[in-house]
Amino acid sequence: MLAGAILDAGDGVLAVGESVIVMEQAVLRASARFALTVGDHVLIGPHASVSGAWIDDEVFVATNAAIFPGAVLGRGAEVRVNGVVQVRTRLEAGATVPIGWVAVGDPAPILPPDRHDEIWAAQEPLDFPGTVFGVDRNAPDAMVQLTERYSRAIERLSRSVPRGARDRR
Repeated sequence: MLAGAILDAGDGVLAVGESVIVMEQAVLRASARFALTVGDHVLIGPHASVSGAWIDDEVFVATNAAIFPGAVLGRGAEVRVNGVVQVRTRLEAGATVPIGWVAVGDPAPILPPDRHDEIWAAQEPLDFPGTVFGVDRNAPDAMVQLTERYSRAIERLSRSVPRGARDRR
């Protein structure tokens, strides 16, 4: 683990295999609903964000890539610089998400960022706010519900960490 990298199991399970490199400022996070498993011989680049996913062996997650909860990255997959693997998306073994592209769905079509309508058509039924926060996207107060639930979860976690350990997390 390089400087500034964060591995946070929260109230969930975070498992990291052998010979895993987590570069500076990368954030790896698990939760009660989404464990994070990282296989062997994985490189996670600087500023990458990986939350509640299954990452198989020999995977490369490049600088600034984002891997969302429920994602599965098959053996030898690559997510290149600024690539995105959306919530509940499955990348097959050996698949590559090119620089700045988006993988969304199961099985995942891999689309360039300028094809927003196609990305949204695949992404909407995956229900990010419902999957991650348990909030109905169409509720008139969806953001109020989302932020209040998230705030309560963060408060609960901060109370569960012993006082002296908070500075060492």
